[in-house]
Amino acid sequence: MSAGPGIVGVGETPALRHPEPGCDTATLIAQAVRLALDDAGLRPAEVDGLGLASFTLRPDRAIDMAWRLGLTLDWCMQDEMGGASAINMLRHAWLALQAGQARTIVLVAGDHFSGADFADLVGRYNRSAQDYLSPLGCAGPNPLFAMLTQRQMARTGLRREDYGALCVAQRAWAADNPNAAYRQPLTLAQYLAAPLVAAPLGRLDCVPVVSGACALVLQARPQGVRVTLRASGARYNADQQEGDGLVTGIAGFAPALWAQAGLGPDEMDVIGVYDDYPAMAVAQLCDLGLAPADDLPGFIARRIATRELPVNTAGGQLSAGQAGTAGGMHGLAEVARQLLGRAGARQVAGARHGVATGYGMVQLRYGMCANAAVLAREDA
Repeated sequence: MSAGPGIVGVGETPALRHPEPGCDTATLIAQAVRLALDDAGLRPAEVDGLGLASFTLRPDRAIDMAWRLGLTLDWCMQDEMGGASAINMLRHAWLALQAGQARTIVLVAGDHFSGADFADLVGRYNRSAQDYLSPLGCAGPNPLFAMLTQRQMARTGLRREDYGALCVAQRAWAADNPNAAYRQPLTLAQYLAAPLVAAPLGRLDCVPVVSGACALVLQARPQGVRVTLRASGARYNADQQEGDGLVTGIAGFAPALWAQAGLGPDEMDVIGVYDDYPAMAVAQLCDLGLAPADDLPGFIARRIATRELPVNTAGGQLSAGQAGTAGGMHGLAEVARQLLGRAGARQVAGARHGVATGYGMVQLRYGMCANAAVLAREDA
């Protein structure tokens, strides 16, 4: 049994499609922190480290949020790498706990969006979006990932029906997640009938924008059940936007990730892959070695559609919603929740090992950031 750090608590607010007046980013983040500390059985006074990711907290930052929460810190971090933020913060926090820089760290990500907030974010996401894409009427990532999905379909033989099977399966998982934005059953016919956004992407291929927050509590020397970090890896600007986007940075470090973990892809009991679009969920499953690149339609039919392979067991972002930077925390938190045995009706029996990925920060064509973490349950 490891005497090192562990994840001991998870907190997540409901994903809000239409927040009530007065809702704001700071309130959602505070709620997630409180829920995570309650889950861990800890008090705010015991927290001496905070990692925060948010697009919409500005003008406040992590240290301002710590002050609002009444936290006195020895360690503080702010991250703005979107879907890669959660695992990036986890890797840094783990090193800080091992080095004795803190004893109890809360990692939290959250965003609140009005329609105007989201339009401003995607229109000025980075210099490329502001100076080159937005003037062409390319608002947000949908057109870029529509082209990427076209390429993936042409290369692998995947059809819209295959992506639909993935979406239907994740909706079935979401039915048992009380925080998910969409829990009602979804049929393949409903998926195929949804209006097209940017061919071949339909409305149900694109993550619903929500407001929400998600948090993890880590301790340097936890007592009782905890989730440990067996291995992690990251690759940023893996191909300088010169590839086709069908292979993420995960492919470059996956062999070393599994070697460090001392585990293989087939030993994972629960999987969380960043699913801003079905094509990217498929790409990451391939890069991790969980899906065979030469038979993706068969893999989806046998392992995903049947839910034999527990992927995105809280519904993923496609059903639970994408709350800005909290989208990346959603999958990581669900894997941790499953390994802690606290997933309620969707609990995967006997789950001891899991893997979560992060992906995002879209440049001219696709995401620049990719990372992954292999997690394991340890009992007292």
